[in-house]
Amino acid sequence: MLSKTAGQGRVESVHRALVLLKLMAEEGSLSVTEAATALEVNPSTAQRLLVTLVGDGFAVQGTGKRYAPGPEFLRPGALRRIPSVRERLRPHLERLFERVGETVHVATLVGTEIHHLDGIEAANHALRFGLRTGVTLPAHETSAGKALLADLPADDVDARYHIALSGPRGRELRVDLGRLHEELERTRRRGIGTNFEESESGVAAFAVSIGLIDGERTALSIAMPIARCSRSDATEFAAHLFTTASEARNDLDLAGHM
Repeated sequence: MLSKTAGQGRVESVHRALVLLKLMAEEGSLSVTEAATALEVNPSTAQRLLVTLVGDGFAVQGTGKRYAPGPEFLRPGALRRIPSVRERLRPHLERLFERVGETVHVATLVGTEIHHLDGIEAANHALRFGLRTGVTLPAHETSAGKALLADLPADDVDARYHIALSGPRGRELRVDLGRLHEELERTRRRGIGTNFEESESGVAAFAVSIGLIDGERTALSIAMPIARCSRSDATEFAAHLFTTASEARNDLDLAGHM
């Protein structure tokens, strides 16, 4: 059945066509009636979608007026799994870890939150910063969040926070948009986001944006106990972040990091 929850900004006709492709792959073939039932649309709408798929080679009409996967859908490599952002950035995360010897993360921006997709903990220090893999934090309080928000136009940042502030967790969101824009402007000038005990007590963190990977705004970050962090560490970490992020962009063939 068609999902009742439509994603924000989803193109419904494209979504329906993809649902039909999935069903044809699972069932082998579909009738117009079966397609209409699955999509919860009129048969005429389902037929137009199927005819479009036939016209582009993604479906064929067989016997009994049933539609099956076409040559474009079945050609070699068409169903090859695309590695996730986490998998694609893992070698660069490991390289960054080898360079700095501190806890490192890959993080993405989702609305006004940072999601930590992957990380490597620096277990060789008695005093160290633990992994935050799977943890979400307010973007404006984190180094990765600042690095990624700084990639956005000011009106995009405002729109994200206006939506978040009007939502169910808006009262919990402690943010001064004026101060945030000032911080993001400093981040743009430096090219690096910083966090000194803003997200949690005792942490110092640094992050650089990699850019858009498969539609996800992604950053690399380094975190350590603030008690061990010196000015020379900050300078060294910034250099390693810039180098590793540049290598990742080149490896992933990203046109830019905005």
